Amino acid sequence: MICTTLFVSAWSLEGRAAGPVVHAAGTPHRLVHAASPASRRSALAKASDEEVGIVGRHVSHGPEQVVTAAEIAKFVPGTNPLKVIAQQPGVLLTAADPMGQDSWGTQLYVRGFYQNQLGFTLDGIPLGELTYRNYNGLGINAAIIPDNIGRMSVSQGAGSVDTPSTNNLGGAIQFFSMDPTDRRQFDVSQTFGSNDAFRTFIRANSGKLTPSGTKFYVSYARSDSDKWKGHGPLFDQKVNAKLVQPLGDNSRISAFFDWDDQQYLSYQDLSLNYLHTLGPRLDNFFPDYRGAYLAAQGTYQNGQQLTNDPLDAMFYDSSAITRDYLGGLNAHIALTNRLTWDSTIYGHSNLGWGGYASPFASSPNGAPLRYQEHEGSLARYGFTTGLTYDIAHNTIESGIWYENNQYSMNYFAYEEPLLGQGAPLNPLSLSSFRNPIGELWGTTYNTNTFQYHLQDTYHILPNLSLHAGFRSMLVTTRGGATYNDAAYTGQAVLPSGSLTTAAAFLPHISANWEFLPGHELYFDISENRRSYAQGGYQMGQAWGVTNQATFQQLQKTIKPESDWAYELGYRYNSQLISASLNLYRVDFSNRLQSLASASIINPVSTMVDVGSVTMNGVDAGLTIRPIRNLSIYNSVSYNHSTYGSNITTGGVTYDLAGKNVVNYPSFMYKASADYTYGPASAHFDVNYIGRRYFSYMNDTSVPGYWVANLGAKYQFGKHGIFQNLSLEFNVYNLFNASYISTMGENGNPFMGDYQSFMIGAPRQFFGTIRARF
Repeated sequence: MICTTLFVSAWSLEGRAAGPVVHAAGTPHRLVHAASPASRRSALAKASDEEVGIVGRHVSHGPEQVVTAAEIAKFVPGTNPLKVIAQQPGVLLTAADPMGQDSWGTQLYVRGFYQNQLGFTLDGIPLGELTYRNYNGLGINAAIIPDNIGRMSVSQGAGSVDTPSTNNLGGAIQFFSMDPTDRRQFDVSQTFGSNDAFRTFIRANSGKLTPSGTKFYVSYARSDSDKWKGHGPLFDQKVNAKLVQPLGDNSRISAFFDWDDQQYLSYQDLSLNYLHTLGPRLDNFFPDYRGAYLAAQGTYQNGQQLTNDPLDAMFYDSSAITRDYLGGLNAHIALTNRLTWDSTIYGHSNLGWGGYASPFASSPNGAPLRYQEHEGSLARYGFTTGLTYDIAHNTIESGIWYENNQYSMNYFAYEEPLLGQGAPLNPLSLSSFRNPIGELWGTTYNTNTFQYHLQDTYHILPNLSLHAGFRSMLVTTRGGATYNDAAYTGQAVLPSGSLTTAAAFLPHISANWEFLPGHELYFDISENRRSYAQGGYQMGQAWGVTNQATFQQLQKTIKPESDWAYELGYRYNSQLISASLNLYRVDFSNRLQSLASASIINPVSTMVDVGSVTMNGVDAGLTIRPIRNLSIYNSVSYNHSTYGSNITTGGVTYDLAGKNVVNYPSFMYKASADYTYGPASAHFDVNYIGRRYFSYMNDTSVPGYWVANLGAKYQFGKHGIFQNLSLEFNVYNLFNASYISTMGENGNPFMGDYQSFMIGAPRQFFGTIRARF
């Protein structure tokens, strides 16, 4: 079989590559060992955000990396927090824009697991799947202003059984908002950058208002920039607020609120044919309505006729608008000196719009373009509650999670004007989409989620602990099609019905042994399961299959994705060196993936059980601190993931067994150097992302690439009314590489080429001034 490989220059941007290093002057890498949920929360709270950059620790659910606000602050303000996490071994974050703002072009992988197979929480609130059309939550970039994140923890294994998530097959990522300060203060930052980037951040802390310690903050952030190719904005604004009310010495109640407004014009999806024929800067027509109009009539002015699919090469636009409201109330109550109660109540609503001017459908007035837009809504409410009890050498914890989720997605058509007879629809103005000319299809789902967990950590010796636990889950989704335009879908009846994911006993066992000063061994074993995803028609999930008959057959045969994850690790830490080594294996069953064919305008999307997947991998990291204020970090990760069985679809059998899993590289290398000299600091990093397969049959792939980034900061200290004044400068993609970043956003083909990847951003410059007063 001939393997078609795309060759581009081998440099790229993926953000800073800091490893598990400490960036406070000369401070050794710090480890936090906490076996119980209550004690690990207390221990972590004592780790100052200004003191340590990345903390490596082992907890009751396996190895965990903790990234604090000090590390987040080294990135350009407003950068997607996932780009900070992506500096860990085994983590891959791809993005079409330099800061990872456009959710359509941003993807996260952890040890071969895609973002919709990971668990995400913010202050204990489940965030659901991290996907562009998030049917059961929202992405972290919409949930909180990055400047307000106090710390993030990454568990690259099974994740804890107490994580409120039905997605965490491959680990969990938890985000924690920072608390208001005890003193009244105001923080502001202003960022300028390439492509007219302009970002403003303001946070006002009340300080302690009462003798009991009541305090709060309110903050606002606004980001606006142009696309680096083509035309159109990437706009985002957020409001965050947090209130903390202490109750005695060991209890407290806190409340968090987030409002987010995002408006993006996305980049055009490319294929290998488009890339070779028209180059990496190919993008949509916007705001050139005339060019899009003529192309829809077959008159091409940009060379599209040279490609194998001229009409799909350039659309007029591709837009996304979302509005999110998220709120939660947390209570940590010490009932006795041994018994604590933790509860979270939350609610989240979302409205989202995303569409494009299709050149394949005309408007009633005769215009050769018709705007087609997905309009979605989400309302979910839930709670978590649990008790932790310390007795003798045991820490016992148990709790439940319940959520109700109402999710709808509808597909509407809107009329575009004749050329010269009015302005085209504004893709970023909701007033443009009030009078549809028709509905193409509609779907609605209602999901009830219940999860119970029980775990115990037994401290055999002061330096040896054993953890065992399990979780049970019951997730039932009812719904499907609510409307069908048979002339558009070609189907008499679209899919509708119910699916249930149930598991009575998903075990988890781990152990940790500190056998010599600075030396640590641990292992982690767990079974995990993922509930069925929801989405619109032909969107790569169970209800998106062709018709009702196909869905009814699927109901009889489909099984939820599940896996067994095994991990063995070693860690060493001293004043001079910090080192880690992790070996892992995952046995994946019933891997459900979307098979994409036809065009992205009129796709044929099939939910395929590709059977088993076996993953074997190793991550290794080394940090050395040869002199005061200098840290040098290197890490390597290797992952060998292959499909375990052949696939028969459409009467054709494909020899999939033994083929490499798509979109994730087998090899990654990351390195960084950080140096501080008085009030000045600088960092440099370079990453290598290895070859990635594009098709399931591995006959198309994209090559590996390098990425380098540079940053510097100078702190002026106190000046006038300012308590802290600093200047920062960052360069992303230092060597101006051209490279393929995101892959498979429209699904992956079984064989050959498909319009489903994006080019990463070229070199970008950013400058920031921060002040506190």
